[in-house]
Amino acid sequence: MKDVPVYTKSQLALRNGQDKPQIWIAFKGVIYDVTDSRLWKNGKHYEHWAGQDLTLELKDAPHSSSVFERFKVIGILG
Repeated sequence: MKDVPVYTKSQLALRNGQDKPQIWIAFKGVIYDVTDSRLWKNGKHYEHWAGQDLTLELKDAPHSSSVFERFKVIGILG
């Protein structure tokens, strides 16, 4: 993944839909923008909160990692 910015965990944490209007999540080191997803309103998706790395939580999800393909890549988690 070339030419994408690197963000820290602290920067990602601010994009939780409450501290800043953006709603971002990370999966396997890639940060996705889920702001426009109706399933992530107010930064929450079922029991999951935005602004964090959800890699370990995917095992409990009823979907596969292919769900991330529909979202824009914002950067990588450094």
